[in-house]
Amino acid sequence: MHGLDQAASRGEAIDWARWLVLYVRVLAAVSMLKGLFHWAAVCGLMDGADSTFDMAPVAWKSATIFFAVIDLVAAVGLWLAAAWGGVVWLTAAISMAAVEIFFPQVYGGSIWVVLAEMVTVAVYLWLALMAGGERTE
Repeated sequence: MHGLDQAASRGEAIDWARWLVLYVRVLAAVSMLKGLFHWAAVCGLMDGADSTFDMAPVAWKSATIFFAVIDLVAAVGLWLAAAWGGVVWLTAAISMAAVEIFFPQVYGGSIWVVLAEMVTVAVYLWLALMAGGERTE
């Protein structure tokens, strides 16, 4: 049985705040990797033989630099479990989904990226609501 199932079967309350912090730490690690991925693109570490950051379209360069910075800032805030970290991460996640939906020429318009971002946001909000409900009881 999983931890949540075991607690529920014994009639114990689930510590939603602990699960939220754990989830936020996982999001921090993912945000760190995403930020480093974007920085690798900015620094030219991902370029092929005839492709460089300097020759990329302005929209791609702008979005890549934006996500290189905001994902790393979000990672720090999330790891600290600071309220501002959640706000910065939500801004980054919604911005990535918006870029994919409204500007498909930038990163390709992947519906999978949009779905992944929206699922992570939904899980975050659900855990935050559950953790917030613990404090009011």
